[in-house]
Amino acid sequence: MNRLNNINKINRNTQEYFSRFRIPSGCAVFGVVNESGERFSGQMVMDGISVMHERSNGLGGGFAAYGIYPGFEDDWVFHVFYDDMETKRQTEDEIARNFKILFGEEIPTVKISQIVNPPVIYRYFLKSKRNGDAFETEEDSIMDFVMHVNRDIRGAYIVSSGKNMGIFKGVGFPEDIGRFFKLDQYKGHLWTSHGRFPTNSVGWWGGAHPFGLLNWSVVHNGEISSFGTNKRFVSRFGYECTLSTDTEVITYLLDLLVRKQKIDIELVHLILASPLWEDIERMPVKERDILKALRILYGSALLNGPFSIIAGSSDFMYALNDRIKLRPLVAARKDRYLFISSEEAPIRRICASPDHLWHPDGGEPVIGIVRKKEIKKEIKSVRKIQDNKKFTKLVNTEMISLNKSRGDLNGSGIKAI
Repeated sequence: MNRLNNINKINRNTQEYFSRFRIPSGCAVFGVVNESGERFSGQMVMDGISVMHERSNGLGGGFAAYGIYPGFEDDWVFHVFYDDMETKRQTEDEIARNFKILFGEEIPTVKISQIVNPPVIYRYFLKSKRNGDAFETEEDSIMDFVMHVNRDIRGAYIVSSGKNMGIFKGVGFPEDIGRFFKLDQYKGHLWTSHGRFPTNSVGWWGGAHPFGLLNWSVVHNGEISSFGTNKRFVSRFGYECTLSTDTEVITYLLDLLVRKQKIDIELVHLILASPLWEDIERMPVKERDILKALRILYGSALLNGPFSIIAGSSDFMYALNDRIKLRPLVAARKDRYLFISSEEAPIRRICASPDHLWHPDGGEPVIGIVRKKEIKKEIKSVRKIQDNKKFTKLVNTEMISLNKSRGDLNGSGIKAI
């Protein structure tokens, strides 16, 4: 009996000791995409993320799913959190002024003891009354509307705003959030998931991952120490961070670079996780000059700090580590499936014998493209950028402008490419 009491005392003291400290390497990310576009149940992803239960602490879990609304492929779908019914009424008035509401309902959930005090959660299937013009695309008008609601209507948060996709998240462990939203009843061709261990921000429903805008969703493990710089950079283009976490800005950076500035997703890592200056200096002249230009043009978009992210979009899944790999990331393939995870165990749980399993290097992207006959290889060389005419034209234009306004870039020796 004394021995049992001593064991219980040790366990209790250990829990009390660790409860006083944050675990900065916590958080779990997990994603699966079927590159042929075949849909599969959300149960697969719930089973995978549940293996990393200890990486989170119950203050945030969530999922992003693509292809789950096959009857509404061409329509916008908003998932919205409301603090109360008056906020819901006010927000729905705003939605009705800007959209034709095809269908709206409370998102089906099931009561479970692990999930307490959820907000009012609705979804709306919409057609925009504004189709965009020469100065603003339809996507830009949707983005502006989302920013408006999240900033100006107290107690209303549009957490998902894409087409044929949805974000389901909240305060709880991810496997419990999955059961709460009955995600085993949904099928999609791409799923990402997250188990949260908050470090620098509070645990609340809007702050759980994934973060979304239009068709983007992002789950993240780590801390973005460059958040202030990144936030100021995207604010110049109309993006406002209102959800009290550094992960939100990653979503906006991806939308700005890929959707607005038309940079190929296979090149984005050269901005978000650019090679170190010392590595750039050792590269051949052509590549060195291009990468120097990128560091100057997009220095404020560089993500500093430890991170591993998985981003989802309608037709691809994208994963990236920080440059020196301070957060774990594992990838595997089996037939047309690509798996990405914080750990190997979740992959093995749902795919015991993958065809190929590897640990991506720091700053090396992993990309799964949907409905492509040939799977594109992961980019391991900056030579790819020489073949991207749109990207090179963008750099040329910006560098010429900079050279005219600042001379020889303050003596750096970098000329227009």
